[in-house]
Amino acid sequence: MLTTTFYEEHPFAQYVRILGKGKNGSRPLTQEEAYSAMRMIMADEVEPVQLGAFMMLMRVKEETREELAGFIQAVRDSFKLPTGKVDLDWSSYAGKRRHLPWFILSSLLLAENGIRVFMHGTRGHTNGRIYTQDVLSYLGIKYAESFEEAAEQIKEKNFSYLPLQYLCPNLHEIIELRPLMGLRSPVHTLARMLNPFDAPYVLQGIFHPGYRPVHQEAALLLNQPHLAVIKGEGGEIERNPDMDCLVQSVHNGELSDEIWPPLFKKRHVKEEKLELQRLSALWRGEIEDEFGEGAVVGTAAIALKLMGKAASIDEAQGMARQMWINRHNKSIR
Repeated sequence: MLTTTFYEEHPFAQYVRILGKGKNGSRPLTQEEAYSAMRMIMADEVEPVQLGAFMMLMRVKEETREELAGFIQAVRDSFKLPTGKVDLDWSSYAGKRRHLPWFILSSLLLAENGIRVFMHGTRGHTNGRIYTQDVLSYLGIKYAESFEEAAEQIKEKNFSYLPLQYLCPNLHEIIELRPLMGLRSPVHTLARMLNPFDAPYVLQGIFHPGYRPVHQEAALLLNQPHLAVIKGEGGEIERNPDMDCLVQSVHNGELSDEIWPPLFKKRHVKEEKLELQRLSALWRGEIEDEFGEGAVVGTAAIALKLMGKAASIDEAQGMARQMWINRHNKSIR
């Protein structure tokens, strides 16, 4: 006699099925479904094979604004939100490979001028890239290992960098699967938008232009008051001063687009070798680097305009330039 064994379906299977039911049967998750799915992932209620299938199905179809908003809210609800006053949330997950990470000097320049900057990111998931955590260590700037330490650093110096492994270990583990899977996952997108200190102003950098409106529209769903997203150099929050820069923003529920023109008429030749000492040398005034200085000042200007400290592109650019001229050039080793 043939006997059949029946197994009870795993609660997470429904979300894999929604995404993977085929060309005509699959659909995106609703915001509520995305929230529930990510809540289970954060609670370790998902089997490894399910997690892999779910993440790769999401990667193939790419996340919608509703899915991204649901994922972000579930992650934020999975940990105790920290206390501490932050003005500007700055994510750094891509790493740099074509140019030096000049944006780090932009963030430090803003911090030196009284803007409280919280930076978060990860490192090492893609070979051949320079990551913020390593650069900060090179510059003698200690990264935080907890929310409490980050809050204290911001209070003392207006700047802190908290690696994702301390911010949200579960997400860090998923990002670390990239060498195994061969592809990025939605975690690379949602981690950028966590904004754990609930800063009123958020900067976002993406590499693929198609992700700009998704970030912008997800911010609306999350009631983020002010956000600006750019196609940053290498995917980081860094304005390439040789090119037009489209800044897509959210301000109190209103969407807006603005083109920032190039700072130079001719494009610069890419550095043959990325030498970290050039970052500190430029800050200290020991070398000249027109492209690097343009990237530092231009990126800071976008932040100043986002935060309402300047009413126009020219005013923001002039304000950032003056900050650069007046910087304490011995504050970085």
